[in-house]
Amino acid sequence: MSRPQYPSAHRQDIVEEIHGHRVADPYRWLEDPNADDTKKWLTAQDELFHEEVDGLPGRDRLRARVRELLGAGSVGAPVWRGERRFFMRRTAEQEHAVLYTVDPGGEERALIDPMALDPTHTTTLDSWQPDKEGRLLAYQLSHGGDEESKLYVMDVATGETVEGPIERCRYTPVAWLPGGEAYYYVRRLPADQVPAGEDQYHRRVYLHRVGTDPETDDVMIFGSGREKTNYYGVGVSRDGRWLTLSSSQGTAPRNDLWIADLSASDPEAPELRVIQEGVDAETGVHVARDGRAYAFTDLDAPRGRLCVADPADVSPDTWRDLIPEDAEAVLTDFAILDDLDRPVLLAGWTRHAISEITVHDLATGERIGEVPVPGLGSIGGIVERPEGGHEAWFTYLDHTTPSSVYHFDATTGETTLWASPPGTVDVPDVEARQVTYTSKDGTEVRMLIVARADAAPGEPRPTILYGYGGFNVPLTPAYSAGTLAWVEAGGVYVVANLRGGSEEGEEWHRAGMLDKKQNVFDDFHAAAEKLIADGWTTADRLAVSGGSNGGLLVGAAIAQRPDLYAAAVCSAPLLDMVRYERFGLGQTWNVEYGSAEDPEQFGWLYSYSPYHHVRDGVAYPATLFTVFESDTRVDPLHARKMCAALQHATSEAGGPILLRNEAEVGHGARAVSRSIDLSVDTLSFMAAHTGLTVDGEAPRP
Repeated sequence: MSRPQYPSAHRQDIVEEIHGHRVADPYRWLEDPNADDTKKWLTAQDELFHEEVDGLPGRDRLRARVRELLGAGSVGAPVWRGERRFFMRRTAEQEHAVLYTVDPGGEERALIDPMALDPTHTTTLDSWQPDKEGRLLAYQLSHGGDEESKLYVMDVATGETVEGPIERCRYTPVAWLPGGEAYYYVRRLPADQVPAGEDQYHRRVYLHRVGTDPETDDVMIFGSGREKTNYYGVGVSRDGRWLTLSSSQGTAPRNDLWIADLSASDPEAPELRVIQEGVDAETGVHVARDGRAYAFTDLDAPRGRLCVADPADVSPDTWRDLIPEDAEAVLTDFAILDDLDRPVLLAGWTRHAISEITVHDLATGERIGEVPVPGLGSIGGIVERPEGGHEAWFTYLDHTTPSSVYHFDATTGETTLWASPPGTVDVPDVEARQVTYTSKDGTEVRMLIVARADAAPGEPRPTILYGYGGFNVPLTPAYSAGTLAWVEAGGVYVVANLRGGSEEGEEWHRAGMLDKKQNVFDDFHAAAEKLIADGWTTADRLAVSGGSNGGLLVGAAIAQRPDLYAAAVCSAPLLDMVRYERFGLGQTWNVEYGSAEDPEQFGWLYSYSPYHHVRDGVAYPATLFTVFESDTRVDPLHARKMCAALQHATSEAGGPILLRNEAEVGHGARAVSRSIDLSVDTLSFMAAHTGLTVDGEAPRP
């Protein structure tokens, strides 16, 4: 493609003195989405995007194949309440998964179908939580991708709404008291009770009694006078005796934690006792059926450990290690199976991003076996029956296996397939290989290379390198229709397990945050160089892709090493790291990135902020920014400003710089058809700029 004629974007002469640095911001006007100039610019960018992308070869083929590969649908693990179970399922024809219940008599019923609620397919079911008896269901809905969840309660037997909507419940946990008459939850203060511009913050923990007015009758339990960016978690033990409450500042990898004995105090005024406060560790406590408190923590154990204590005193000096920290694997989950002559504990792990489950004696923690798993993939949460039992359920998926539900019986030690996705899918013959490489500072990093079974290093192919590298988020094997369509056509897809994630524990996370953020970008560049050195690809056939924090990664990649990449897809990105705290949920992330208000931390941010490192006359890779108008996490202004800067700066030898702006979707869940559209646009763009042919009949297994 030749360089397009880009829409006009005037440059403002804005230069600010910040902590001794002169910081230019020529496209600040694009921060205002409602300004006439911004609207005109967006309209022109949309026209340019369609001119450049709609006619790319292979789009019909890609669309059909991605849809085929999504044909299995999805199924989720069961959540049990006595003999009733709840689960999610989506067929190939459905835009969203539906929440079902199976009654004790075996009848299956749909409880919440987002498509029935909204024929435009823009309503999403964000979360749900049945009460302890399975009679009532708390659930949250949002619209148009804004993630502004509204909370409702349903009578499970009749399907009728008992109450709701309760507003301002974004990201709230729901912790039911026994009997279904009340629950603890988290809710933001009304906008008129907080300073202007802070309505996304100021959360509080409340006790709500079903059927009462939340605006007048809810009892505030916790949160007053604390940090405005705090997130809170609440939990109530199955017997209703123990309340646990956690608090973390934004997305910090540490939390404060309290416990209250509700049998000895009023649920409306629980006497909270400190478990940990001001400790640089992340800990959760669960009081189980056996009366013991299980502390899941990374205190003095970056890869995690599981401890036990008396709930009457759960201070860390009383903890006894049940499962100590492993030297290599990261502890991720646990479940208790106690209806056995010898009760056991199941422990979930990831070892270099690959999942496994081990079996331990519940009393001593001694390892006595392992749970057979289907392959080298990812395991979802391990589910047990709340009232006890000898069975567990978990989801499993990998690069060629859609998510399925497996059942483990501790009496036999066998794992069996319990629920498959409702549809079938014909997947290509591909292989995933884990490769270790060395980053700039000598650190060993791993990546998974997914390619056709007949592909081998030394035969360079169009390649997508994907990464995230932040917020303790691991990238583990996952089924992706887009990945399979790309690989089937002859490409290579690579997932890099960069520092900043949790693939190697909390130390791995901290090695990629705050002043060490550049490590993440160095790991990414080193992955690209390794792929080229081993003959998997070449610089002119290598694309990079990432979203959100991964969009920051992609922005930094093309700003720092434009010579190393031929194309980039940068989705919902953070790119102006000088002003990111002023928009969306930015202030909750300064514990991960740092704050521009602090001179030293400003130095970290400014040193890599992609928007501020765009240079005139550089041949930048072909770049597609994808943004979503209803995104309330990462403001689309980042992509708008960076797009304008690159369009102005890139040389004639550079690739096209495009912006895909989508309405009525946000940062998270979306309808399947919208996901297919996005996948087709991004894959066809990367194919066009890396030389992948997708318009012919791809080899089939």
